[in-house]
Amino acid sequence: MNTPEASPPEPPPYSDVLPMDLVLASTSPRRIELLSHLGHTFRIVPPGVEESSAGHLTPRELSLLNAKRKSHAVAAFEPTSIVIGADTVVAIAGETLGKPADLDEARSMIHKLSGRTHQVVTSVWITRLHPFHMVAFTEVSEVTFRSLDSHSILAYLEKIDPLDKAGAYAAQEYRDEIIESIQGSLDNVIGLPVESVALALTEF
Repeated sequence: MNTPEASPPEPPPYSDVLPMDLVLASTSPRRIELLSHLGHTFRIVPPGVEESSAGHLTPRELSLLNAKRKSHAVAAFEPTSIVIGADTVVAIAGETLGKPADLDEARSMIHKLSGRTHQVVTSVWITRLHPFHMVAFTEVSEVTFRSLDSHSILAYLEKIDPLDKAGAYAAQEYRDEIIESIQGSLDNVIGLPVESVALALTEF
């Protein structure tokens, strides 16, 4: 009796069109995991640059500047590679929230976001120096927080490490405890809009 052959697994989206020499200018576990969803091999190279927090820039300008600096810093040593730099900021009522300096600032940030809608702005800058090509874009998602009291805020912060996260929260961890709704890409809120990155990479 013949048994039917198992169907081959579906290839990951975009895996047949992505470039071979791909570098992520980040050590963020979140961005590494998100980029791995594309099913393509890439290398991880720390950018070694300090993120700017220039207050005169809009959230989009600030995130683009930091993404560019990360991408260019690595591309200088990887001139034939395609280097992805990304930066995420949280913005509410015109104010940009980066990574908190300490737990008190983290608590203040979550209190500010409580019961309100804010924007998560992620910019991506992709650079290859030789032959030269560059693509940059920004994606915005709208996030509405639940109304949180002081006890809820402290309980949430005890479960995560808020100091390495813009806005002091993580959309991939205990999301239902703080977030009421998300309009737009969840991946963008976590730190890398994967579908948009995949589309940009086809230009290379």
